[in-house]
Amino acid sequence: MARKIRGDTYGTHHVTSEVNRRLMELKNPIIKALIIQIIAEAHQKYDFKLWNFCIMDNHIHFLITPGKDVSLSVIMKWIKMVFAIRWNKLHGVTGHLWGDRFHARMIENREDFLRVFRYINQNPVKAGLVEQAKEWIFGGLYHYLHNIRHIVTTFSDLLAKVFTADFG
Repeated sequence: MARKIRGDTYGTHHVTSEVNRRLMELKNPIIKALIIQIIAEAHQKYDFKLWNFCIMDNHIHFLITPGKDVSLSVIMKWIKMVFAIRWNKLHGVTGHLWGDRFHARMIENREDFLRVFRYINQNPVKAGLVEQAKEWIFGGLYHYLHNIRHIVTTFSDLLAKVFTADFG
C-alpha cells in the first residue's frame, strides 16, 4: 500500500523523462556515463532503491523506490538538474535540456514490477541498439550481470536469476 509523503506517493515507480524536443542529446556514451555518475552521487545524497534503469539516446527509464524520508520529486529534480547543468557546461550552452518534468507510474504488484523490469531491459533491443538486453551497458541488467553495484539495488541471488533468466 502506498502512502503520501510531502505531496508524493511513497512506493515503487516506473519513471521516464525525455530530452526536450526528443533530440538525441544522450547519444554519446560519455554523456550516458555522466548520468550514471550523477545517479551514484544522488545515492550519496538521497535514500532510494534503483531496481532497474535504462539510458537511451533521448530518454531515461528508472524503476525506483524512494526512501521513507525523501520524495520521488526531490530525487528526480536533483538528478535532472545536476545533469542539465553539467551537460550545458560541457556543451557551452544555457537553457532547458529536459522536456517535461518527468512521468511516473506507481507499480501495482509483483507481476507489474516484473513486466516493467523486463520492459526497461528491452528498450535498447527494440530500438535496434543491441541484439540482446544484456549487452546494453547503460542499463540495470548489464550492471547486475557484471556485478556493478554502485547504483542498482542488489537482489538476492534467487531473485536475480528470476529477473535475468530471460535476458542472461
